Amino acid sequence: MTVRDGAAQVLAVCRVAQLRPDAGNVGVTAIDKQPVESRLKVRGLGLYGDVQADRKHHGGSTKALYAYAEEAAQWWAAELGRPVPPGLFGENLRTSGLDVDGAEIGERWRIGDSLVVEVTCPRTPCATFQRRMGEPQWVRRFTEAGRVGAYLAVVHTGTVGAGDRVGVVRKPGHGVTIESWFTGADADQADALVAAEEAGALELAREMRESIAKVRGRAA
Repeated sequence: MTVRDGAAQVLAVCRVAQLRPDAGNVGVTAIDKQPVESRLKVRGLGLYGDVQADRKHHGGSTKALYAYAEEAAQWWAAELGRPVPPGLFGENLRTSGLDVDGAEIGERWRIGDSLVVEVTCPRTPCATFQRRMGEPQWVRRFTEAGRVGAYLAVVHTGTVGAGDRVGVVRKPGHGVTIESWFTGADADQADALVAAEEAGALELAREMRESIAKVRGRAA
């Protein structure tokens, strides 16, 4: 493995602490993620012992894990005037030294000795997240900031724990990142993603195919 940033690591691994009542359609939420001390197994649908209450919009093989960068969390801590500890945003992995929002769609990371994950799509903030944070206009603010974090698919199963090194092992080369797609998705980026898939550089997740179709529909 070639580690492009030797300092990149997992600061915390978080899974659901308890389901909490929520005013949304499901009635409960699993957004309350808390750091765990032990190493956890990671399979195709995510961390051992983790759950998603709203499986229509969260979880599944293309959203098995959610990663958020400590650097972005510290930016938010300064903006909000309050701590943003690991798990507050509902993330499974809090990372350090890794450009999560700058990751290309389809980029792959090796975490620890065996786990390999692939960046699939940006996180879209929802009303549950708004209620979790209790901040005015939180969805709008989070969206406008563009620091949304990345959903991950599991390519090779393994285990994960705090302190694991993270290395970028593949970049598709199309240049479309989590941040650039979330903040400014356009026909050029859509074409670049489709061309990369046709060239065999990646396989787009369903969520990205749907998003690409919407972008191309607007441009037609």
